[in-house]
Amino acid sequence: MGGTLYIVATPIGNLEDITLRALRILKEVDIIAAEDTRHSLKLLNHYSISKPLISYWSEKEKIRSEELIQKLRSGLSVALISDAGTPGISDPGHVLIERAVEEGFQIVPVPGASALTAALSVAGLSTAEFVFVGFMPPKSSHRQKALKSLVNEQRTLIFYEAPHRIVEALADMSDIFGSRRAAIFREITKFHEETFRSTLPELVEKLEQSTIAGEYVIVVEGMKSGEISFEAALAEAVALMKKGKHRKEAVKIIAEQYGLSKKELYDRSLDV
Repeated sequence: MGGTLYIVATPIGNLEDITLRALRILKEVDIIAAEDTRHSLKLLNHYSISKPLISYWSEKEKIRSEELIQKLRSGLSVALISDAGTPGISDPGHVLIERAVEEGFQIVPVPGASALTAALSVAGLSTAEFVFVGFMPPKSSHRQKALKSLVNEQRTLIFYEAPHRIVEALADMSDIFGSRRAAIFREITKFHEETFRSTLPELVEKLEQSTIAGEYVIVVEGMKSGEISFEAALAEAVALMKKGKHRKEAVKIIAEQYGLSKKELYDRSLDV
């Protein structure tokens, strides 16, 4: 009989955000597979946990996964952890989990802290239904294409973003989603935790004036039933112009019809 693979959620910042069960499992398993052993040692040392560590960071994930499968075959128990949160959720881990499923090993989830649910719970937006997008494509053109595919989504949207892309990513959201409500969380659960709540255009301005550092979670309001997306409104304004309406007149008609910003719609129409 093979060993058991435990998928253990670890804190996303504050080291106190770990369950008693997770600590017990980490103390009981034979091996801990960590995304970055140097990072994980901070947590393990804090709770006086000493176990053999195997690194499975992205470039070595396939190789390390096969090594860990061999360990499981020999009957050893393995705890899989990432640098923060749950392995496989916008983090490495999927390769090993998929291989363990193929091999028929027992896989046990040990849930815990989650940046997406932590952010959603205090965003002040609908929690009835939501879509977790995770990290968007780093290239602007690809990111815009991905956002446009979500423009008519009525469920709340949740994104992750890196600090060096946060402002331009928000600017793209503002261009495509318009003046929707949103909430941004920086360094959630950490010492420098910070939250911004406003409309997307205002959040772009706020972030441009704030310190950019750490990881970000962005929660965006879905398109309300009966509303029109900004992209669709822009297309209607352009269609009116093609029929002979002057730009200002076409923009005024559409902006007033759907309650949109005339300036924003006018500025965007210049790019078409």
